[in-house]
Amino acid sequence: MLNAIFLILLLQLVGEFLQKYFALTVPGPVLGLILMLGLLLFYKRPSGLTLSFQQQLINTANSLLEHLSLLFVPIGVGVVMHLQLLESQLVKVLSVIIFGTMATLIFTSSLFQLLRRRDLDE
Repeated sequence: MLNAIFLILLLQLVGEFLQKYFALTVPGPVLGLILMLGLLLFYKRPSGLTLSFQQQLINTANSLLEHLSLLFVPIGVGVVMHLQLLESQLVKVLSVIIFGTMATLIFTSSLFQLLRRRDLDE
């Protein structure tokens, strides 16, 4: 599990470095996730390993997801601390939330369909 967490944090660090070095508008953690996706798509497991590295990453991600609600505590505290600012910008915040949700749904469903077609072709 430590190897997988190390890889996740290392790829996030590399993503942050790429974002700062090339002055990209894409957040560093997103670049790290893209790097991880590429690594998972093109990684070939050595024959001597019993548990694939992909499976280790999946197990680690599932363990982190079990405690995901704890990661929202700081966000909730920040929202409560800046409640007046949130109220003054309510229309903008709601439009960003709605647009972001719709964009995420469209992107995720398109990617799912693309990967599903690729799996069915194999």
